[in-house]
Amino acid sequence: MSAADLLAVLISKYLHYDFDEPENPNNDHLVFSKGHASPLLYSVYKAVGVTSDEELLSFRAFGSRYEGHPTPILPWVDVATGSLGQGLPIGVGIALAAKRLDRLPYRVWVLCGDSEMAEGSMWEAFEHAAHAGLDNLTAIIDVNRLGQRGETMHGWDLDSYVDRARAFGWHAIPVDGHDVAAIDAAYAEAVATTDRPTVIVARTLKGKGVAAVEDQDDAHGKALADTDDAIEELGGQRDIRVSVPKPPSGTPHTFETGALELPRYEVGSEMATRKAYGEALAAVGSARGDVVALDGEVSNSTHAEIFKKAHPERFFEMYIAEQQMVAAAIGMQVRGWVPFTSSFAAFLARAYDFVRMAAVSQASFSLVGSHAGVSIGEDGPSQMGLEDLASLRAVFGSTILYPSDANQTAQLVRQMADLSGVSYLRTTRAATPVLYGPDEEFEVGGSRVVRQSDDDQVVIVGAGITLHEALEAAETLAGEGIAARVVDCYSVKPIDAAGLRAAAKAAGGRVITVEDHWPEGGLGDAVLEVFADVDDHPRIVKLAVRNMPTSGKPAELLAAAGIDAGHIADAARKLVSG
Repeated sequence: MSAADLLAVLISKYLHYDFDEPENPNNDHLVFSKGHASPLLYSVYKAVGVTSDEELLSFRAFGSRYEGHPTPILPWVDVATGSLGQGLPIGVGIALAAKRLDRLPYRVWVLCGDSEMAEGSMWEAFEHAAHAGLDNLTAIIDVNRLGQRGETMHGWDLDSYVDRARAFGWHAIPVDGHDVAAIDAAYAEAVATTDRPTVIVARTLKGKGVAAVEDQDDAHGKALADTDDAIEELGGQRDIRVSVPKPPSGTPHTFETGALELPRYEVGSEMATRKAYGEALAAVGSARGDVVALDGEVSNSTHAEIFKKAHPERFFEMYIAEQQMVAAAIGMQVRGWVPFTSSFAAFLARAYDFVRMAAVSQASFSLVGSHAGVSIGEDGPSQMGLEDLASLRAVFGSTILYPSDANQTAQLVRQMADLSGVSYLRTTRAATPVLYGPDEEFEVGGSRVVRQSDDDQVVIVGAGITLHEALEAAETLAGEGIAARVVDCYSVKPIDAAGLRAAAKAAGGRVITVEDHWPEGGLGDAVLEVFADVDDHPRIVKLAVRNMPTSGKPAELLAAAGIDAGHIADAARKLVSG
């Protein structure tokens, strides 16, 4: 109710959108960063004629597409925004797509709440939007003073928002959010402003128009007690229809492409999977003009810089702002671009809520985490991604891939560009031996037996760095007369249940999992789930990092964690003899 006047003016004159063709690339984008204002958004849909009173009255009921917070189950909703602090950063991504990728004049309008302005992600968005000169982006802050449980940090102090926005490089316009003429003038000024984004800071009244709740605390999210009187107070039942201006015609820009020529690595040579990722992504980008790359100021370590050198127009430096980086990727995929987003695995944790919400948004994009686990060496535990497999396995519909060599990495990167949902590739810092030929294929959801015999007594399941330790352990065990089958579980989710069960059966029901990750939720737990509902349970030993690591050489840290070849061999001996 506080933002109804702001939206009424916007849709009647400034929003250019064809509601009959929501996929029109020329449409403006309207993002409700304050997703709890969903009744207002749904009322807009009624006003423009794409829904009915009957459907609106199913609001929040089981089976209704009009959920408590908007999601893309509705064709006019780009992203889910129930978690505050996300709509504006995603809007930055859409605006970047308009400027640098689509190269079309559509605008992005984001309705923000004053409570969510306390979120750091909002100010990451403010900084990046100004840096990128996104004059096609307008944020509208609904300053209604009251949050869920009382007054916000700044109440009606509009200057606190205006001054900060200007300091960040935005054009800021304070306005009475219930003065229709003033709102009209503010939008016109925003459209006319070039070289910088605009924020309209609107002083409003929560519950505007109904005395029982207007500017009253403790009314957040609650239905009105007397709806009939409230309707009369608002002017009675009406059936207002708004004709929204249609967008101009235009064709999105496309980038030149050529044949796909993935990098090829010689078996027995050594190559870090993080570098293979960069080289493979550049190759995929040459064959697919829709692929884009984003990085968080570590592209010389993730090797995303290789893509940057090959395709500078499609590379986005997002700096040390991981929430904005992931949000930008989500915004770009709204427009059909295929983002690959890279940083150290540990630092992606900072953007986890954006990843979680991306699943609600039905978004498709790829995350790439390098420098995972204790094997990174001297940098110490603050840089070691040891939680990434667990956290990203928990994301609905996610795909988790952990390649062990360079050729495998290249094949998986190629496939990731076509995957739906959130995909994650875990890469390794150190150079490791190339095990597979460049023409071998690796199915998502598969595994690879890399060592086996007819007399196997134990199966060792590894991925990434630990696969190479497992192979060394198997060689040591062979010298002692113990045959070990080694399985490369490069697809952690979906996992190759049939392959793992067959391997366990062939090895006498003895399984060792070894991972450069905490014991909770990673590769070992993924393997345990495979055997949870089988009648004949194998014996499973799970090797993982169980103590807080320190700085040191990679070999020292793998040994200290109990996941090097020596410890794997010890575990196998005990399991076989027991």
